[in-house]
Amino acid sequence: MSAPKVTVATLAALKRRGEKAVFVTAYDYATATFAERAGVDMLLIGDSAAMTMLGLPSTLGVGMEEMCVFVRAVCRAARRAFVVGDLPFLSYQPSDEEAIRNAGRFVALGCDAVKCEGGARVAARVRAMVDAGIAVMGHLGLTPQSLGQLGGYRVQGKSRAAVERLAEDALALRDAGAFAVLLEAVPAEAAAYVRERVDLLVYGIGAGPHVDGQLVISHDILGNFVGDIAPRFVRRYAQIGAEIERAFGDYAADVRAGRFPGPEHCYPIDPEQEAQIREARLRLAQTVEATR
Repeated sequence: MSAPKVTVATLAALKRRGEKAVFVTAYDYATATFAERAGVDMLLIGDSAAMTMLGLPSTLGVGMEEMCVFVRAVCRAARRAFVVGDLPFLSYQPSDEEAIRNAGRFVALGCDAVKCEGGARVAARVRAMVDAGIAVMGHLGLTPQSLGQLGGYRVQGKSRAAVERLAEDALALRDAGAFAVLLEAVPAEAAAYVRERVDLLVYGIGAGPHVDGQLVISHDILGNFVGDIAPRFVRRYAQIGAEIERAFGDYAADVRAGRFPGPEHCYPIDPEQEAQIREARLRLAQTVEATR
């Protein structure tokens, strides 16, 4: 019997019991399948796909059409996990109508919720999506879609005043109807303060242990991210990238040396038919030679 589907109520129950939610990114069917089998609670189809999957320098270059491809793939695999679709840059900022339309596309494709970046300044968009019946997760702290304003990949919430601003933004999201907020790249004490100030589910990515669950980028923990970004909070649980490179190298060496394919990789054929084909090949070769 399959495990029951994770819902907002399930996540709230985990918090009440003091149990941490396990949250990872997934962008394709295979990764989502493996995460499902491992019992992961939540899957984020992040706009980080711009960097992890498409090789772009930031999250700003990915749009709704690309994101919908990733959403379809992950939602085909997700049976138990709670799936959050990450609204890409300019898919929700222009207007309430645009936010509802794009969030609705994700939900129609199978997402259980959507995520958007920002606090009080996007509260109206969050309220519009919630009023349309869509579950919304906020995202505060280091918000990659606003790197130009933040001055790059910098830790946020490093002062009392900055933490109060984070808390006020979280309260604005709560009042707009968000069910959760993700804190990225903030000190552990700051994340704990925000969690204690707001009655929301509070998840962290690089925000210490005092939150309701942990998000990681799957490529970071698997060791197969191609790029120069290596956040302090990343812990690698595997070196899949090195293994992939080794496998390709071994394959290339075998092909070039004639070791692959071997007899065991070829389809069998009736010996008599094989002899006839071999004879036909020989005649063909003789004909070609004669015309030179």
